[in-house]
Amino acid sequence: MSRPRFAFPRIGDIIWAGSESHAGNDTTMPKRILSGVQPSGKVHVGNYFGAIKQHIALQELPDVERFYFIADFHSMTTIQDAATLRSYVQGVAVDYLALGLDPQRSVFFRQSDVPEVTELAWMLSTVTGMGLLQRAHSYKDKIAKNITPNVGLFYYPVLMAADILIYKADIVPVGHDQVQHVEMTQDMAGYFNETYKTKVFVRPEAKLSDTPKVPGTDGEKMSKSYGNTIDLQSDEKELKKVIMSVKTDSTPVDQPKDPTTDNVFALYSLFSTEDEKTALAARYRAGGMGYGDAKKLLLEKVIAYFADYRKRRTELLARPEFVDEILLDGAQRARKVARQTLNDAKFACGLM
Repeated sequence: MSRPRFAFPRIGDIIWAGSESHAGNDTTMPKRILSGVQPSGKVHVGNYFGAIKQHIALQELPDVERFYFIADFHSMTTIQDAATLRSYVQGVAVDYLALGLDPQRSVFFRQSDVPEVTELAWMLSTVTGMGLLQRAHSYKDKIAKNITPNVGLFYYPVLMAADILIYKADIVPVGHDQVQHVEMTQDMAGYFNETYKTKVFVRPEAKLSDTPKVPGTDGEKMSKSYGNTIDLQSDEKELKKVIMSVKTDSTPVDQPKDPTTDNVFALYSLFSTEDEKTALAARYRAGGMGYGDAKKLLLEKVIAYFADYRKRRTELLARPEFVDEILLDGAQRARKVARQTLNDAKFACGLM
């Protein structure tokens, strides 16, 4: 099957600082970057600036291979309704493509379309101690909250390690909450290589986003679980309602305000140039401007920034078979790499 031709322009001005390759001493090999996203509902401003924007930006780096997958296996620890999962997977695929991911320059696929990853996860589990998994923050947090975790949640770091190691990824862009899982992946790679006296697996390194915490409408970190998100696909009426509800302090209109502590200004800064931020900060400090005016400026920015995205999203939603073709093509390309790594691992431990 020939690759589908699809290349929408990017949204916004995106900048990424590259990293050194960690693929041994072979400097001729292109760096390989991998990241996964769980399908968990509508994409919001925090998702975009925290991860998606960086993923799109990486397409501009030369001599870099990019693998991005929709982590539908991982989502099964919390989503246990078939129609919901299918809808969420389709939504994530459409959003990434509408925001500028180019399947000609990145391998984009569903995790479950590469079954080799589950084989490798089992192999890694046989050299991984229970103690390592019991120290996982995601598992410990559930225990602390008296929530009974399922086996999938406990096993999550092993599957994530397989996701990373099967593509021999050098760099894994993650948020702070996922750094531990990359470190556990490093441990598992070492356990396997040491146990079987092999060098099958590359040591991956985490790459943190330079974007500061994106505040939600209540000032806490923007998250679906907090119900404080600004969703990208909302229409103008919905966006206005949400943005005008952003939490601020009670400083009177005529009084000076501190832009460095204001949620509206923090959100506005994500969408604006340095000159625009400087100008708005001066208006804050001078007094005479209410938070309502600042919210209107923010609303204008959000609407303009994601206007092209909303148009392209509508076009893609009308072509579900095209989106599915892109994911299947990506899976075929991903499986070529995954199968070779799995065969190497099987040979190392005597399964071949």
